[in-house]
Amino acid sequence: MKRLSDGQVEITSMNHGFAVEREGLPENVHETHVSLFDDSNCGIELTDRPAFSVQYHPEASPGPMDSFYLFEKFVGAMK
Repeated sequence: MKRLSDGQVEITSMNHGFAVEREGLPENVHETHVSLFDDSNCGIELTDRPAFSVQYHPEASPGPMDSFYLFEKFVGAMK
């Protein structure tokens, strides 16, 4: 999976059979991650609210710390 903000590749655990179609995303939704296998969407964030989502399992830690920043981002948004 690739993080679009800086091109960093993350090792992730993925298991999904559906995808968000980037062509239909509202203006306030920004694509953040894409699959290196099939270029499907793997993450989004809202530009007008502190909300984000990924379509993989960051808690699985296959990287093992590749996705840890997401948990820091989540905690920071709660503060």
